[in-house]
Amino acid sequence: MDPELERLLDGIGPRLRRIRQDRGLTLEDLAGTIGLSVSTLSRLESGKRRPTLDLLLPLARAYRMALDHLIGAPPTGDPRAHLRPHHHHTRTGNSSVVIPLTTYPGRVQVFKQILGAGPASPELVSHPGHAWFYVLAGRVRLLLGTEERLLDPGDSADFDTGEPHWFGPASETPAEILHLYESTSSRLT
Repeated sequence: MDPELERLLDGIGPRLRRIRQDRGLTLEDLAGTIGLSVSTLSRLESGKRRPTLDLLLPLARAYRMALDHLIGAPPTGDPRAHLRPHHHHTRTGNSSVVIPLTTYPGRVQVFKQILGAGPASPELVSHPGHAWFYVLAGRVRLLLGTEERLLDPGDSADFDTGEPHWFGPASETPAEILHLYESTSSRLT
C-alpha cells in the first residue's frame, strides 16, 4: 500500500477520537446517537478496526462534517466551499438559520447566521468559550450580564461566553451576523 495512504488511514482513528472529545461527547453518547456499539467506536478510534463507509458516514452526519474533513483527506484542488445551511432552534425560543463557513473541529468555528424572531423575555445562557460577531443586516439586541446593547450593521461584539448572554434580532425583522465562536476546550488540544 502507498505509504501516504497508509499514514492517512492510520491517522483516522486518533482524528475521530479528537473530534468526539472536542465536542464533549463520550463513546456512549455517540453510540446512542448514531446506532453503532461503543465497542465498534472504540476499536475504530484506537485503530484496531479499519474505517469503512458504513462506519464513517453516520459519524460525518452526526458531526455535520463533510466526509473528507472528517477523515482529514488531502485537498483535491477544488477550492469551492460546500455550504449546508441548517435551521437551529434554541431552548430559549430563538430560531435561526446557521450556515457553517468552517467545518474543522477544534478550531474557531465561523458561521453566517440569520437570526429569527426571539422570545419576548429571553433567557441568558453561559458556556465555556469566546464569541465575536459582526452585524451584516438588521438590528441585533445583545444582553450581556446586566447590560443591554443594540447593534446596527457594521457594529460588532466580542465577549466571553462564560458570562451570561443572549442575542437575537431587536425587532420582528430578522438580522444577519457573521459569527465566530471558539470553545475553551478547543484551546486545550
